[in-house]
Amino acid sequence: MQAKGTLYGVSLGPGDPGLITRRGWALLERRDAVWTYPVRSLRKDSYALDIALRAGLQPPAQHQSLLFPMTHDAEKLARHWRKAAETVRALLDGGQDVLFLVEGDASTYASFGYLARVLRELEPEARIEIVAGVNSFNAACAQLQMPLSEQDDTIAIVPAAYGIAAVERMLEDFDTLVLMKVKPLLDDLIDLLARRGLLAHSRFIEKAGSPVERIVHEVASLRGTKVNYLSLLLVRNPGRVRGELQRGCRKKESQADAEPEEAPQPDESET
Repeated sequence: MQAKGTLYGVSLGPGDPGLITRRGWALLERRDAVWTYPVRSLRKDSYALDIALRAGLQPPAQHQSLLFPMTHDAEKLARHWRKAAETVRALLDGGQDVLFLVEGDASTYASFGYLARVLRELEPEARIEIVAGVNSFNAACAQLQMPLSEQDDTIAIVPAAYGIAAVERMLEDFDTLVLMKVKPLLDDLIDLLARRGLLAHSRFIEKAGSPVERIVHEVASLRGTKVNYLSLLLVRNPGRVRGELQRGCRKKESQADAEPEEAPQPDESET
């Protein structure tokens, strides 16, 4: 009986071909595996494929796009995820290994997660391997020479779509916020950062590592402008009140401990 193939989620990093790992590169040089890659619509190119092509890698004879539409329609998403998984399953059943090209890292907000999950629903014994890669926010920090964390810093990685109120709450508990997919809420985020005095500690980066990478240090200058979907904000929060050290990490104060016995009266300027 013919052995079934393996599905590989091949992480390519966020845009710089030099960030493809040796493991990923070795798989992509194989001529006997099928390349697959996500597209948001049949009229758009694959950003993941573009990274591989800019690296000088050539697709094998058999390669194809898989549609992962940008929509919040759960039924439509489920339909396309299943179709993609069925396409991959047929290739695997034919004994072919399948490489699914992923921008960034395959385990972080990636289409590969949906593909792998539905494939396992269809074929519980499917062989799946994830090739780890560089996340966009790690690459952004390197480009900006900005630490993601130091010592016992806390970090939150948050899709900005959770809303301004959620982001503001996280400022109480985290020293660094990585705000992903900021495009729809950028102006509101700028307002929040201005109000909290954090604009000077914030940086914007779009398509990190690609030929069209854009870095903006003066984040307020982006107000009212259009940005790419593949963009993020890095926010350092140096004024956060932190608890005492406990076993090398900060102990979070209880609400009762954090509140003074008598709340201070507001200045006239605050009323």
